[in-house]
Amino acid sequence: MSSLFHPFEGLAAQLLPHSSTSHNDGSHDQSHLQRVWKNVCAIQEKEGGDLRILLAATVLHDCVAVEKSSPLRSRASTLSAEQAQHILGAMGWSQQDCEAVGQAIQSHSFSANIPPASLEARILQDADRLDAIGALGIARCFYTAGRMGSSLYEPEDPKAENRPLDDKRYALDHFPAKLFKLAEGFQTKRGQEIARERHARMERFVEEMLGEL
Repeated sequence: MSSLFHPFEGLAAQLLPHSSTSHNDGSHDQSHLQRVWKNVCAIQEKEGGDLRILLAATVLHDCVAVEKSSPLRSRASTLSAEQAQHILGAMGWSQQDCEAVGQAIQSHSFSANIPPASLEARILQDADRLDAIGALGIARCFYTAGRMGSSLYEPEDPKAENRPLDDKRYALDHFPAKLFKLAEGFQTKRGQEIARERHARMERFVEEMLGEL
């Protein structure tokens, strides 16, 4: 797996054992890290940023696993940031670099609602959110709904025209409740461009699903 993190295969091999991707969650497994890194590289190529910091932040951004349904969910990125700094400090990284990685990780999460304060933080946030939208976002949405025991949709009112949205019970509600809002908040120009394309894919999917219903 570390070979997919070019050109930092050696660093990735050191960090992957700490990534907490073995907790049986296919939406936050090692393939998720690889996709986020691919997004990071696509954005960094246009925007700049320190790739070494970004690699460490990518691999460790979910190093403390917190389920979507957990009351600690809003603190997941802060817990991962703290753990990442501890891991990197033990490896001999400077305090400045540890803090840069921690800062990027802390603000990547939608649930945390912490504004990114550095270029690397903006890139990681965009790269992670890109994996939550588009075709991959659709797949992850329904996968997560299945893990949480949610229904596909509310059969009497799937569009939620006469009821409040409830994305804890219905997967389809998660699109207007959260996923359709993500494209508005991207931090980088390149991230915004990719997000618009993926957002359009989600809109087409929901339109087609509702048409079939």
